[in-house]
Amino acid sequence: MQKKKVDKRALFAEVPVPRALLTMAIPTIISQLISLIYNMVDAFFIGRTGNSYMMAATSLTLTIVLMNVAMSNLFGIGGGSLVARLMGQDRMEEAKKVSAFSVYGAIAIAILYSILIGFFLDPILDFLGASKDTLSYAHSYAMIVVVIGSLPSVLSMTLAHLLRNAGFSAQASIGLSAGGVLNMILDPLFMFVILPPGNEVTGAAIATTLSNTAAAAYLLFAYRRASKGAPLSIKLKRALSIEKENLKGIFAVGIPSAVLTGLFDVANICVNILASAHNDLVLAGMGIVMKIERLPNAINIGICQGMLPIVAFNYSSGNHERMKKAIRTARFSGLLISFLCVALFQIFAKPVVRVFLNTSTSNAETALMTIAYATLFIRIRCLASPLQFINYQTSYCMQAMGKGRATLLHAFVRELVFYIPFMFLLDHLFAETGLAAALVAGEGCGAAFALLLLFLTLKRTAAPSPDTEAA
Repeated sequence: MQKKKVDKRALFAEVPVPRALLTMAIPTIISQLISLIYNMVDAFFIGRTGNSYMMAATSLTLTIVLMNVAMSNLFGIGGGSLVARLMGQDRMEEAKKVSAFSVYGAIAIAILYSILIGFFLDPILDFLGASKDTLSYAHSYAMIVVVIGSLPSVLSMTLAHLLRNAGFSAQASIGLSAGGVLNMILDPLFMFVILPPGNEVTGAAIATTLSNTAAAAYLLFAYRRASKGAPLSIKLKRALSIEKENLKGIFAVGIPSAVLTGLFDVANICVNILASAHNDLVLAGMGIVMKIERLPNAINIGICQGMLPIVAFNYSSGNHERMKKAIRTARFSGLLISFLCVALFQIFAKPVVRVFLNTSTSNAETALMTIAYATLFIRIRCLASPLQFINYQTSYCMQAMGKGRATLLHAFVRELVFYIPFMFLLDHLFAETGLAAALVAGEGCGAAFALLLLFLTLKRTAAPSPDTEAA
């Protein structure tokens, strides 16, 4: 058990940075890609119906499903980054209390969210732009995936964050990946075998919730096993005895991280409202694109999540040169992947889009129009990929260093000052083409601000404390 503990510290502190980043990031990238694939599988199988209204409905519900990610970030990234910093200072008992509190906090907030969505689901869907053709599908999907399924979804992601930040990246990725593989198996079973025709959206929702439940069960097992030799705990007594200083440390990073995801969700809500104001086919096309463009995002988020504990540990231990090298190495890798994906999407936009919607059904005319919209949108929006990576990496660096206020400032400026205003302006000037181009404009301005913010933060880097805040 002691050897495991030493090995994890050596990985963060001594192993050459490229190798340490690969060790942490590759399992995370794999789990991100498998998660992406199973989300795409939902879209793929729904697309086999040729029903653009089903596709539009799942696009609408994406915004409230993504709040599960925000809640898991609150305790998973907030608690996980603090665990890594406490490990860097060899404060293991405090790290156990932080991890225990994070687990129970995630459970509580997931239950509360499920109750609130259950009470207000129909008004929320109306606000998001559901039409008479999409409302019933959206209601069914959200009821199962969010009202019933938020707890296993939030818990599984929170446990994965905590495991990863304690050095158990492979175990975290196995749990999330296994859930994704299971979803790929269950999707066609529930959509086309168990449930009657017309219930494909409901089938996809059931498959997703069952898969998230299985992932949560495995990750809970892996977490308890890892806790024997790592600063992780699930004991309620430890959760209740957490120090006030560390409680502040969780929320100092967790709240900005959750707000960042929440603002991303608000931006998606605005996209859906503006797209549905044109017509349901524009909304369906945008929904397809928002799934496809997650390919470079998934890889780059995997790189950033693998980088976070290395940066956090070395920031806390005072090895700032190694921390900066980890940031530079991750940046080079992420930008290389982003530019490659831009080239591939420009060349193969239409074939990729056609995978997600069947044109040989009775709905062929609307399907072809949806494909035309999606092809245009992906060629425009993919140009934002390198800029998005810069924004992602800056946010993860700030979280790793405990710079909650700087993370929050970046999130607000990126979404509320740049992206959302560009969205309304360019949609007004250039209709749906402008709506797609708003992502490039918003992320570009956000990336320039992010680089400036990171430069100033690194320049002011001083001896940290676990709940260090940037002014």
